[in-house]
Amino acid sequence: MILFTNIAPIKIMALLTTTQILQDLEKYGALGMYVPPEGGYEGRFQRLLRNSGYEVLFITARGLGDVATYLTGVHGVRPSHLGKQPGPPNVRRYFIPPKIQYRLSTLAPKSKGLLVWLIEGKFLSRQEWTVIANIPQQDNRVKVILEVGSGRAVEWKPLTELLNS
Repeated sequence: MILFTNIAPIKIMALLTTTQILQDLEKYGALGMYVPPEGGYEGRFQRLLRNSGYEVLFITARGLGDVATYLTGVHGVRPSHLGKQPGPPNVRRYFIPPKIQYRLSTLAPKSKGLLVWLIEGKFLSRQEWTVIANIPQQDNRVKVILEVGSGRAVEWKPLTELLNS
């Protein structure tokens, strides 16, 4: 019986901290998050946000290229050239729809919106952080969490506050 009474306060504290991220996300729109390098802790936050009505788009920040175009604009992709190819244009280009607008068009009617969760954000420049911080201002249905670095525990701050410091 002693074991159960010792576990209950920990569960209540975990519930309080996870609801705080929901409040901060709706207030600020874009959050910068520090997570432990071993990972796994942010899964409960994603689960809470999914259960509260957000659909989660999970993307790695490495190799994005032009962040604004990849997330909010139509962009061209050229596959690797593998020698001779049929047809007059030897270089092909495929156009891919923007990730955010495509996912917004497929949202469920009862959904609160789209949460874009970007991991490895520490490899992006400050200018790219600014572009990401401005995405929720363009469409209020979009919220952003950018993992900006490692920490001993999961903590977050508004992304605009991290840009100003």
